Amino acid sequence: MQAIYLRESAIRPETLGGPARSRYTESGKGETPMDVEVKRQPERTELRVEILAPEGDCPQLQRLLAFLSAEDPAIPAQREGERRCLLPEDILRLYGEDKAVRAQTADGVYTVPLRLYELEERLKPFRFVRISHSEIVNLNRVQSLDLKLSGTVRLTLTGGTACYASRRYVKRIREALDI
Repeated sequence: MQAIYLRESAIRPETLGGPARSRYTESGKGETPMDVEVKRQPERTELRVEILAPEGDCPQLQRLLAFLSAEDPAIPAQREGERRCLLPEDILRLYGEDKAVRAQTADGVYTVPLRLYELEERLKPFRFVRISHSEIVNLNRVQSLDLKLSGTVRLTLTGGTACYASRRYVKRIREALDI
């Protein structure tokens, strides 16, 4: 049996591959550990998920259910006539510009036909958080935070892109990052 320690939000379908029996443990700030056990059964043709949870309010259960019930995470996008679907892990940030929504990836900027509020809800299980009225960032792509600026936070993303969070959204960012 293999024990791997990771954040709950890092559990993705591709993460759950591996040996016939693996154990993944998540321990969050002020929360009880969560064990996810994967059993490979060659005779099984369908995926079965069983969740054992304590009685009462359980924030971990709510996040896990949101993650499992999330729509197809691929985001439709286009650039210079080329249409493709972007996976959440490829997106650095989403922002409003010239009455359109843009998705920035390592290989360029794409136009997305969805609204920011729709993307915010759809990508929440993948650690995306709104940092201003017109911008959402992928917290998995944040390399550094500068909290010294008066009232704002500067986030530096993979590739050096700097984003600024407005004062109104700083609390959300701190909660999402457990700081």
